[in-house]
Amino acid sequence: MTFAPPVPLLAATPQVRPVFLIVMGAFLLLTAWRMTRGTRGWTPRLLLTGASLLAIGYSILTPLYEAGMLVRLDELRKIDADPATIVFWHCARLLAMNAGWFIFGLGIAAHAGLFETARSFAPVQVPRTSSRTSPVHDSIA
Repeated sequence: MTFAPPVPLLAATPQVRPVFLIVMGAFLLLTAWRMTRGTRGWTPRLLLTGASLLAIGYSILTPLYEAGMLVRLDELRKIDADPATIVFWHCARLLAMNAGWFIFGLGIAAHAGLFETARSFAPVQVPRTSSRTSPVHDSIA
């Protein structure tokens, strides 16, 4: 006698994965927008550009691959389709996902202040040298 689990494994069903990817892409874009609302400069630009690229990759391109509307690159020889179109959509997905994570990561690093230099608030003092003798050229004797 076998028992089935009381709750089916939702992550194992292939129908739920595209929905999860769409929700994740939209949530990432919404979170970046809320985080940068009211700010100016390069940090919000980087964050929103990276989040937009990731939202396109996660919410549009990857679910199209999961649904079979875009042909995967490894199925290039099996199916009779235009290879240039298949390679174009594969490169578009790679560019959106990889550039998205890179730009989003740069934005997060800039938001955290990783690229800022530490400023010293101590006053700058210029050493005084006398016009007669310099400490470097003092006589020893």
